[in-house]
Amino acid sequence: MGDLEGQVAFITGAARGQGRNHAVRLAERGVDIVALDVNRTIDTVSYPGPDADDLAETVRLVEATGRRIVAREADVRDADAVRGVLAEGIDAFGRLDIVIPNAGIASVSSAREMSDAMWHELIDINLNGTWHAIAASLPHMGTSSPGGRGGSIVLIGSVASFKGMANIVHYVATKHAMVGIAKSLALELGPDHIRVNVICPTNVDTPMVQNAFTRKLFMPDVENPTREDAEREGSPHRQANAIPIPWIDCDDTTNAMLFLVSDTGRYVTGTAIPVDAGFLTK
Repeated sequence: MGDLEGQVAFITGAARGQGRNHAVRLAERGVDIVALDVNRTIDTVSYPGPDADDLAETVRLVEATGRRIVAREADVRDADAVRGVLAEGIDAFGRLDIVIPNAGIASVSSAREMSDAMWHELIDINLNGTWHAIAASLPHMGTSSPGGRGGSIVLIGSVASFKGMANIVHYVATKHAMVGIAKSLALELGPDHIRVNVICPTNVDTPMVQNAFTRKLFMPDVENPTREDAEREGSPHRQANAIPIPWIDCDDTTNAMLFLVSDTGRYVTGTAIPVDAGFLTK
């Protein structure tokens, strides 16, 4: 995948988890990075958010590959802040080729008990935040942009992009929306050689999954479920997938992303690709 050498990627939610992994793996292939994260816990979310040290570690890991990175604290709900971080990156690197609006949260509530704050906060981050990253990026991408190149946008969906799930109606709504956005933008931006796709994973080994609250949701009968409990043969985490694993690694989603942004996937657009260990077949 040497075709990525010298390109520039914009990644939101880059302080840890999938966002960090995407940044580091792209940097290993010669890509400079523009990154942001909110660096705090979101009020309606039951697991801790990233902090400044997490984002600093992403910077360290990217720079260790020999590539450059512009990384700033910003909230994807603030369109002006998103545009400001990207503008700084464009000033530093002079181009934009890859966009990964990765920032997202998960929270859980029945529809009857869900607060207005929980609904709006998740919709604003997962859906509006994705749009803010896309809208900020489009003036800098495509054959009609100042650089005259095409580009690739990779959205982060979920197995919840394809099926309903109880107690996360707001999350499911945003992940279904990723597919609609990708299909619509693939049509609109295709003539400008911008490709738009979605990666749709099962549970991924990130802080969104690896926390006491989420483990308790899967294992309500276990008093204080641990990671080891989730990894045991026959656990609910394993039973969710056709291939009996509790979760996939960040590298599994990053590998799909690298295919989509590279020349190997140069004619793939408007697709939603499950990386789900067979979750959707069960």
